[in-house]
Amino acid sequence: MESSAQSKGKYETLLVTTEDKITKIILNRPDQKNAINLVMCGEIMRALEEAAKDDSTLTVITGRGDYYCSGNDLNNFAENLQEVLKNGGEQLKNFVSHFIDFPKPLVAVVNGPALGIAVTLLGLFDLVFASDKVVFQTPFSLLGQTPEGCSTYTFPKIMGPIKANEMLLFNKRITANEAQAQGLLTEVFADSTFQEEVWIRLKAYANLPRNSLALSKQLIRSVEKEKLHAVNSRECDQLVERCFSDECMNAITSFFQKKSKL
Repeated sequence: MESSAQSKGKYETLLVTTEDKITKIILNRPDQKNAINLVMCGEIMRALEEAAKDDSTLTVITGRGDYYCSGNDLNNFAENLQEVLKNGGEQLKNFVSHFIDFPKPLVAVVNGPALGIAVTLLGLFDLVFASDKVVFQTPFSLLGQTPEGCSTYTFPKIMGPIKANEMLLFNKRITANEAQAQGLLTEVFADSTFQEEVWIRLKAYANLPRNSLALSKQLIRSVEKEKLHAVNSRECDQLVERCFSDECMNAITSFFQKKSKL
């Protein structure tokens, strides 16, 4: 018998519910393509902390509307820059650490395009499902920045160094089918049946023994947890340094100039 969805907490940028032993964290800024601003960053961390302690078996992150997530909100770049620079990038480091340390199976249901940190974090999920209409891109060098989300370690390991370089260095945009072939996705579904098929699958997984799944996931992650935290720290240090650079500021200015002409 299905339980009714229970809304959890008050969030400005998320919808968080628990139903059928699944805690669902929905990115809820559809008009901004679910771009992550400072408020959402903090709320995602809080939602993950709460999900880690609740009675659910699985935690799922997905997006509301046409996009999964368009990455960091560059419209708030000046504000984000100040926050990123504060305490040597501790906020970004803490944000990524929440994904590294999350104790239960963590699933991404990628319902639409994913950019930037929304893509790089996928290497820290346990399952990643996507619609066949989804595209992925990590345009860091276009913006004068460097990769984050532990992708400088997870992507070469998952995809192989050559394909990882295409994405992380040269801004290669790939389709869901390409991402699956390269090992970044668990499975791709036809867009017309995506939601139905994914949730049937996840409800079945959620009925597996909760503690067994959590303990097994923690054993698997423990092998590399120390390495992932070290990578996260180095990536954040590099990003803080890049934010000071003329190259980064000029690239961001150019981005907004091009955007204003569209």
